[in-house]
Amino acid sequence: MKRFIVILAVFALSIQVYGQKQAPLQKLRVLYVGGSANWEAAYFVGKPDELKADVAQRMSSFESMLKRYFTEVKVVDASTYNQSLSDQYDVTVMDGTPKAINPRQNITDASGKLTKIIPAAYLTEDFNKPMLFIGELGEKMGRSIGLKLDWYCLCLDADAHNMRKDHQIFKGPFPVKMTMVTKPTPEDAFHYEYFLGKKTPETLPMWKVQTKGYITDKNFRIGMVARPWGFEDSPDAEFISSGVCQKTLDAVALGRHGNFFHWGFAASPEFMTEEAQVVLANSIAYISKFNGKGVIARKYLDRRATREYLKERKYLVTKAAYEVRLASEEKFAKQMLAEKATAEAKKANGETLDQTAQMALNYKASPSQSYESFLKGRYSDLFDKFGTDEAAYARYFDENKDYFYSEDEMYKINIDEDVKSLGIPYYDKKILDKAIGMLESGNDVAKGKRILNRYTLVNFDTTAQWRAWFDKYKSKMFFTETGGYYFMIDTYDKTVPGNQYKKPGVQKVSYNKIQTGKTSHENAVAVATGMVDLGNNKKEIVIKFKVHSGYHMYANVAKEDPYIVTEVKINLPAGYRKVGELRMPSFNYFNDKGTTIYENEIMFVQEVSGDGKGEAVCSVSYQCCDSQICFPPVIGDKYKVEIN
Repeated sequence: MKRFIVILAVFALSIQVYGQKQAPLQKLRVLYVGGSANWEAAYFVGKPDELKADVAQRMSSFESMLKRYFTEVKVVDASTYNQSLSDQYDVTVMDGTPKAINPRQNITDASGKLTKIIPAAYLTEDFNKPMLFIGELGEKMGRSIGLKLDWYCLCLDADAHNMRKDHQIFKGPFPVKMTMVTKPTPEDAFHYEYFLGKKTPETLPMWKVQTKGYITDKNFRIGMVARPWGFEDSPDAEFISSGVCQKTLDAVALGRHGNFFHWGFAASPEFMTEEAQVVLANSIAYISKFNGKGVIARKYLDRRATREYLKERKYLVTKAAYEVRLASEEKFAKQMLAEKATAEAKKANGETLDQTAQMALNYKASPSQSYESFLKGRYSDLFDKFGTDEAAYARYFDENKDYFYSEDEMYKINIDEDVKSLGIPYYDKKILDKAIGMLESGNDVAKGKRILNRYTLVNFDTTAQWRAWFDKYKSKMFFTETGGYYFMIDTYDKTVPGNQYKKPGVQKVSYNKIQTGKTSHENAVAVATGMVDLGNNKKEIVIKFKVHSGYHMYANVAKEDPYIVTEVKINLPAGYRKVGELRMPSFNYFNDKGTTIYENEIMFVQEVSGDGKGEAVCSVSYQCCDSQICFPPVIGDKYKVEIN
């Protein structure tokens, strides 16, 4: 009897303690759409049953957590989802990839040249129901509709920092406890100090979100951060928190754009802290308030240049930037030549070489680049004007910082001479007032029309209509760079003129399947395959990559880094066999962790022997990055090579 009373007392106490910790259930209908795993694909190679079980376990984990906070929870697999299902719920939590309503399209011309890329569409632009994305789902499902939740880097680990602790998600409706621990600043943040504008702190107060992360737990699912530049240049978007990643300290780990919430951390509740589970529940409650709001400014071009881009352009032209790069490359060359010498000695002794030693044998030190060559490679458009005059470059960027604008080309930035001639920044609404005044006075009307056409999404027949529109809405006007360099109106009312986008352009890609074509910021890697006849029934299959200046692919990836290594696989037709190993190119330094990169033009060569006609299939995987962002990885793209 005494034991029973003690049990009752403990039970009553547990109820009391639980009641103190958690507010009543929120009256929200939540739809969870699953299908993702807790671990990366590499973890499940050859283990399909384990993958299936892990996906089911993750879905169960989310279901249990959501039912602790909300009155109604429905769990479905992404394969059964369509956007009309969200109409029945207050919030949809997306954690799986549904079937696309329009698949990705690669448009080629008659010669096989890729001329257009149309991203897959999963939602229509008029979708205005609250939705929370887990991990990289915001990038995947939001690209076609112009969301700012784009792919800056799939490199988010387990801790948050630089959060806005006064934001509603850290307050309620469920009470939040945030345990802050001071930890070393992520190493990669120091590479981007020029964005910060001040000394990077050695340590940061951090908040643990996940109990596992890809850095400490190999193959654990990696989270995603969105680009910070211009994220808040429209009133429909807000930055909430950054996190430990390999990019800038303001990379967006938690944020909102319109009716969409980006929860960039990738773990399921099973691998989240209790504190983070509460904040996730609050985030769901928070985004529910944006039902019917939709999106105002749309980011159709994810790598559009902004004013923040000028900071990088200004820094990279300096001798300091050149010397940092040179020192890193020299240090790496010394290290790799030592490793190559060791590998050569082992090979001479008949020892078995591991993969690292095999790669070291392929290394060739690149000649040191002069400051002049450094500038020519990165600033070919300005080098003819300024040569190696570092101060001249700085003046150029400073004097024109209010007159740069970007059109529909990735990282393409120009000086608007029309705006500069008036001395008014392009982002100041006074420029519209001035341009309309030019129409009214009949003074330089052509210039006035160019400015109005360039920076607005309206087109009126008369000057009076322009003036009436401006006077009526100027108090609600805002300027968005990421949204297209337009003045727009802070309203969700679709009848108000000013927010109706022109048909979004598609990415232009220069690519040739037969011969390596030109590269650009839009298409930073061009791939070509071909065959060289060596005679005597011997041939070489060649896979050539051309990497745009300033970009790189990965030769080797340290276990601490999240990137995708470059890989080439070749399947031969009947009657042919491989002669020796795949010959791999030399590589360059990337970081002290051991990650190495390919730059410029590289070739993989496989000698084969045999006779007859056939078709070899080359499968390539790689990830291309520059100093700011990484493109989504290419996995298993196939190229066919005729052998005869």
